[in-house]
Formats: sequence, C-alpha cells, structure tokens
Amino acid sequence: MAPAKKTGVLLLNLGGPEQPADIKPFLVNLFSDRQIIRLGPALLQPLIARIIAHQRAPKSMANYARIGGGSPILQKTREQARALAERLAGEGDFLVRPCMRYWHPFVHEVLIEFLEAGVEQCIALPLYPHYSIATTGSSLADLARHLKQTHHTLPCAIIRSWPEQPEYIATLARRVEDGLALFPNEEVRLIYSAHSLPQRFIEEGDPYVKELNATITALEKLTGIRGELCYQSRSGPVTWLGPSTPDTIRRLAEEGAKNLLILPISFVSDHVETLVEIDMDYRNMAQALGMRCASTKALNDDPVFIEGLAKMVLENTP
Repeated sequence: MAPAKKTGVLLLNLGGPEQPADIKPFLVNLFSDRQIIRLGPALLQPLIARIIAHQRAPKSMANYARIGGGSPILQKTREQARALAERLAGEGDFLVRPCMRYWHPFVHEVLIEFLEAGVEQCIALPLYPHYSIATTGSSLADLARHLKQTHHTLPCAIIRSWPEQPEYIATLARRVEDGLALFPNEEVRLIYSAHSLPQRFIEEGDPYVKELNATITALEKLTGIRGELCYQSRSGPVTWLGPSTPDTIRRLAEEGAKNLLILPISFVSDHVETLVEIDMDYRNMAQALGMRCASTKALNDDPVFIEGLAKMVLENTP
C-alpha cells in the first residue's frame, strides 16, 4: 500500500488585528478587497481604503479595547487547528494551519510553509459554514491567485460550504439546550444572529441566506424549538439584510418578551462580533428594555464540532 500523501489543511477565516497597532493596516486590507466592496475606480481603491481605515480605526480600537486590545480569532483558530490535527493523527499525514484573509497568517505565508514541509496536496476548509462571496468566495479567490503564482503544482480540494454538516448541527443543538437551561421553567425567545451582508449580494445570487435557512431547518428538527433569524454587524450606506439584531431585540421587548437567548449562527469561534456586539452591546440593550438576555457559547474547539471538521477533511482527501 502506497504511503499517504502529505496533506495540508487550510482553515480559512477572516482574521483580525491582534494588537492596537494592527487595526489600521487590517482595515486597509479589508477595504482594499474589491471583490466585496468597490470604492471608486480600481486604481483609486487602495487610497480610498486607507482613508476609510484612518476614519474607522478609532472606533475599532475602542471596541477591541473592550476585549483586551485585539481579536482572539487567530488564537481560537489555532486552537481549532491543533484539535483537528490531533483528531486526524493516525488517519494520514496532515499539516493543519489557520489561513486568514485580511491579516497574518496570509495564504502566501501558509503556502510557503506547506511547500517547505513537503506538502503534496491541500484541502481548503472555510470556517464559514454558509457560503458568501464576501467570506468564502473572497478567501477562495485569494487562494486561487496565490496557487497560480507559485512555481509548484499543488492540487487543492475545496470544501465550499457545510450548512447541514451533522456534527455542526449537533453542536449548535447542544448550545441551544445549554442556553435554555439558564432559564429553567421560563418562556424564552430564541434568535439566530448572523453576520449581515449587503442586500445586493443576495439579489445577485449569493446563497448565504438560503444556506442559513438550511442550517436553521436542520437545527430545529433536532431541538424542536423555533427561533428567528436576524443580522448583525452592519456598516456603510447600503441596504443590508434585515431585520437587524438590534431591531429584533426592540421588537421582542415591545411584544412583552422577558427572556432572550441569542445564538450566533454564522460564527464558529469567538471574536469581536460575539464578545462585544452580542455579549456586551446586545445584552445591555436587552437588559435596558427589561429583558434578561444570554448568548450561547461559541463552538471554538468543541470536540463534536472538531469531529465534524475532521469528517469533512477525510471525505475530501484524495
């Protein structure tokens, strides 16, 4: 039997600034991505991106300061990578690494490591369960560009999305059950908070909302509990997916809800959107409106969730 080929696993994620000095260059990278946002003529976009980053940096710094000055997303993704590598040990020769879109480690840095380590094939596993051109699409396009630029032929299997992956759904279901246990014998309203997108993406065929609904359908089959979908993290003068999470919280308060559980459905690790927006801002808003509010724990390196990632890797290993 031929020995297994050395396989590199890329855990694709957005990335985030690890310290205050990283925030402005991180924002420049984000706003320079013309695939997700077009800022004037292509030649001027880098300049416009720097101007916007300069304007946005103080607010972003204030938010990150509330959780220690930087994003934990790389740390959490590294923990996921370590757990996945441990699970795959004995299944083959795997090298698992985080690969961020807008901050280190960038795809070219990880590909260099793979080639130096003798990786013969790779698997791109987005840590976005639901495909969108703004997340998975941008990361995969970036990966394709850099694979093309290398002087080596490195076959790469692509996992496009996984909205109904059984272990992912099972982990979400357990999170819902654990969250509801915080409100024994009380009526609780459940909301699924997903990262918002410009509405035009959906109108142009982006499957993000369809895949979110597929996750919700699978989840509610397990839990038997109905929730409602809303969207967070809007910015900029465009039409965004709605209803927004803040609007939903206000409406539920007007309807007389007393207890609220928020499940961050499109996020698989802790970062600024879960730790600041949900755990601080939305919770404070709900409490000010007379509701008790809790949020479910992020998936992070939960063993059942990691098992789901491992199954996807093994199913896609040539």
